[in-house]
Amino acid sequence: MSFSAASAAIVAHILAMPEVACLAALSPEASCDDESFLTEIIGAAAALAEGEIEPFGRAGDRMGCELVDGRVRLAEGHHAAWRAFVEGGWTMIEGAPEFGGMGLPMVVHSACEELFNRASSGFGMAPTPMRCAARVIEKYGSAAMMDEWLPHLIDGSWGATICISEADAGSDVPRLRTAATPREDGSWSITGEKMWISFGDHDLTPRIGHMVLARSPAMGDVPAGLSLFLVPSEVDGQRNAVVVRRIEEKLGLHVSPTCALGFEGAQGWLIGTAGRGLPQLFTMIIGMRLSVGSQGAGIAGAAAGLAWRYAAERRQGGRPDAPPVAIDQHGDVRRMLLDIGARAEVARALVLTASAVSDLQARESDAAAKARAGDLLAWLLPITKNFCAEAAFTCASGAIQVLGGAGYTTEWPAEQYLRDARVLSIYEGTSGMQALDLTLRRTLGDEGRALAGFVAAARVDIARAGATGAASRMEALLGLLEATAARVTKADAPVVAYPFLQLASLATTGWLALRMTLMSGTPTRDHLAALGRHWLRLALPLAEAEAAQVAMGADLAGEFTAMDPILFG
Repeated sequence: MSFSAASAAIVAHILAMPEVACLAALSPEASCDDESFLTEIIGAAAALAEGEIEPFGRAGDRMGCELVDGRVRLAEGHHAAWRAFVEGGWTMIEGAPEFGGMGLPMVVHSACEELFNRASSGFGMAPTPMRCAARVIEKYGSAAMMDEWLPHLIDGSWGATICISEADAGSDVPRLRTAATPREDGSWSITGEKMWISFGDHDLTPRIGHMVLARSPAMGDVPAGLSLFLVPSEVDGQRNAVVVRRIEEKLGLHVSPTCALGFEGAQGWLIGTAGRGLPQLFTMIIGMRLSVGSQGAGIAGAAAGLAWRYAAERRQGGRPDAPPVAIDQHGDVRRMLLDIGARAEVARALVLTASAVSDLQARESDAAAKARAGDLLAWLLPITKNFCAEAAFTCASGAIQVLGGAGYTTEWPAEQYLRDARVLSIYEGTSGMQALDLTLRRTLGDEGRALAGFVAAARVDIARAGATGAASRMEALLGLLEATAARVTKADAPVVAYPFLQLASLATTGWLALRMTLMSGTPTRDHLAALGRHWLRLALPLAEAEAAQVAMGADLAGEFTAMDPILFG
């Protein structure tokens, strides 16, 4: 029941989005505004998620992965779930049609991806680097590389990884030491150590393409710099010199092996232009951040569904001379449930909206419309990545609280949701990095076009909502955001960027909640409208607290120099 209800809510969101109406006009063949089509494809994703992936995800979490004779052994049942996923064509949704993909919009992919992550966010991690690697190869790879790799990445028969981080050089990319040396045959020799590689090794596919960021030497007019290389796990049927050093022991995501890899003179091929590896990798950023958003929305939704179902069935309290009542009759439980439900729903709306805006940015032919979509997407991406990540953890923690002692046990999935969610605000750019991106680049930099783009979009919906309490709350949120943004300085940004990100996230999810309040006509839409009204009640006082922290400026960390680390023990 939880998956079918979630799929119905997702369809309702998509059909109500103005961006989808614009997208349908640009690409009528995509059928993204066709209720029957959306219900069918998203419903099929829900059925696979509930029937195959969720049972594996629960059992696989207990088994985990292990390293056997230098290769990763996945949890029992992973191969069967993966076969069902691939045979259903779920790796192909947004892939380029000329290489075997369906060419559907990102918003349709994200809708299905949320459901797979709801079932098992660890399982859902495997196809993400495949899609993102395909994007980079399609944009920068040679014709031969595209012909060899894209059909296999799109149909799920080959895998991919993203290899950036090294010891002492995680987000500090300029300190990367992995070296690339040109060979006489036009390929390159890659030597170095990489870590935090999701699905760094597995046998779901016979071949894995490692996307490796490495330091290349100066070549003619090209200065030395970081370049991007495709390093296959096998070359001409033989194992390449890529060694699995270890699998990390992790808090959660146990079905997803996180590997440290050694490249011992491995053979690789340059992607694009030497010295331009980092800008080329940014092609992946949209896909990666949206995928983390889908993970967060999936876990948040699962936690909300669990909490509401449990509270309706668990009986405790009430008059001592009467049968106990369901705990959802108690005021404090109702408060928690509404918070969890509304937070999960605006997270879903955020991912779907950002995905639809990314579709518009990619498909618009009108230059001005394309620029507007690009500005709004620049605002939404760091917020989507971080808000959904934190919503997953907050909703999982709230579900444990609703379930009480039962939630703390492994008999119920709430504790797994919490463990799986914790890393979402760390990988693909920590919360602090997203905050600095939003504050320095999207608000203070680039002439403030991203902020202005968001404000303009929000005001359209405020006008559409008319004279309602929800609209007035959103107007107040927007005014608070604009006034706070005007006070932020580059000097204070390193200290206040995170509360500013929180404020911006509350204003942005408030905008989407306002849109939800305009839904009506079916039980699902009425349900979403009520959650939207509740989120707007919460968002304004929460935003005022964040704005007060931003107003402190550097004083927010003013006592740091008075601290003695030794006294913390």
